[in-house]
Amino acid sequence: MDEQFILRVSPSVAEQIERLMNESAAGSSSNPDDASLDLSFSEDGRSGTFMIGNQRFPASLLDLPTVVESYKTYDDSFLVKTADIGQMVMVREEDDPAPEGAEYKHGLTPPMRDARRRRFRREPDLNVYEIDYPSAIFVSHVDENTLLIRRLNIACTHFCRQSLFTELRRIL
Repeated sequence: MDEQFILRVSPSVAEQIERLMNESAAGSSSNPDDASLDLSFSEDGRSGTFMIGNQRFPASLLDLPTVVESYKTYDDSFLVKTADIGQMVMVREEDDPAPEGAEYKHGLTPPMRDARRRRFRREPDLNVYEIDYPSAIFVSHVDENTLLIRRLNIACTHFCRQSLFTELRRIL
């Protein structure tokens, strides 16, 4: 499978990219410096710059809340899965604020707005100190009884069930 990501740009940047692609397809580019696209990231790997010709735009690499599958077709009949996409490069204007965090909380379509909060369960808060004390005693008691039963079964395979239960009742 290929490595893919989603490039999300503002409408003005999308127009420039489309114009650049149409010019390069027609071969009518007057200046080769204007016909370049570049994406570079800083040391942290999450923020960077996107360049179209001589213009710079800030970019951020964000994790999507869900995995998006990518397909392609060769004959307009059968689809072939090409990748699972889990990240998006968001290119924004200079005055737009940078997204907070490394995860984009919305999906790609309007129904996936605020997808993490609305569609997925919260991760449970497991704190060792908040575990109910009687349940911990019960679990340890059950574990001890299980070990006792195993020892009795191994040592006394000739006992019938009734004698095993009477022995357990006597011990407990």
